[in-house]
Amino acid sequence: MSVIPCQINEALQTKIREFAEILKTQAHTLGAHGLDEIEFYNSGLFRGAIERIRGQFSATMRDKREFVQHILNHMQDRGFISEWNVSGSENRHDYTVLMPSGRTAVIELKGCLDGNNTNIFERPPHAHEFIVWSVCSNPGADPRLNAWSGIHTRLSAEIISRSQRVDGLIIWDWVCGTVGRPCPKLFGEADPRVTELAHYRLPPPCIYMFPATIPSPRNNPSPPPQTLGDVEILNAFAKCFKANENDLNYVTVAVAHAEADTVRSTTIVRNGEVTRQSNMTAIRRS
Repeated sequence: MSVIPCQINEALQTKIREFAEILKTQAHTLGAHGLDEIEFYNSGLFRGAIERIRGQFSATMRDKREFVQHILNHMQDRGFISEWNVSGSENRHDYTVLMPSGRTAVIELKGCLDGNNTNIFERPPHAHEFIVWSVCSNPGADPRLNAWSGIHTRLSAEIISRSQRVDGLIIWDWVCGTVGRPCPKLFGEADPRVTELAHYRLPPPCIYMFPATIPSPRNNPSPPPQTLGDVEILNAFAKCFKANENDLNYVTVAVAHAEADTVRSTTIVRNGEVTRQSNMTAIRRS
């Protein structure tokens, strides 16, 4: 078993590498730039265009916002949440959700979890529940590498070092279940667990339950992960989008002192089996 059921699509990776090579060697034949081959590659036009496209992909939040809007509206229409709002750019979180019980859940939206941006979040005082939602729109990204990087390398270190409680993590976006990232949790196109919503066909989300308290070497060295019933917003996602035990992951973070270092170990369990466990590793923060 792995930290997340899906894995990088090797066939697609091969096509990406092949197309990249074609692009690098044939780019001078495209467009009406008026340069010969040597002038084209010496001019910086190719590199500049690539960097511009990279920046545009990184900066745009439009597709991610649209996806989240469809999901939360769908949940509200079916009574799994009461209402939701965009939190605003001045906040270090993205969405505030009022649950049917009256509890307030706050969502922080992240990308593929493989960058330092994952470390930037702030649990607001009014949040009864605080979760991180990874929307990774890059089909070329490695989901297993990114999931472990996000959970162990980044989130567990921030939870311990800054005493920032995170109740859970969702890894789920519109690429899930497509040719860009096939979902092994589904049994074919007619799988009853598929949700058709707007122009998406979605498998159930991958949900990671975190501890309810901050791990501490002296007083709380290995708090257990919460159950799904403890976190109303994650329970709502699970019920609305047909998640079962194969979609639920339980994260334990054990922490201790080792000479001058604070060290921690991360263990992820799914369906009663350990899918990934680290050694005790020191927390290194830049």
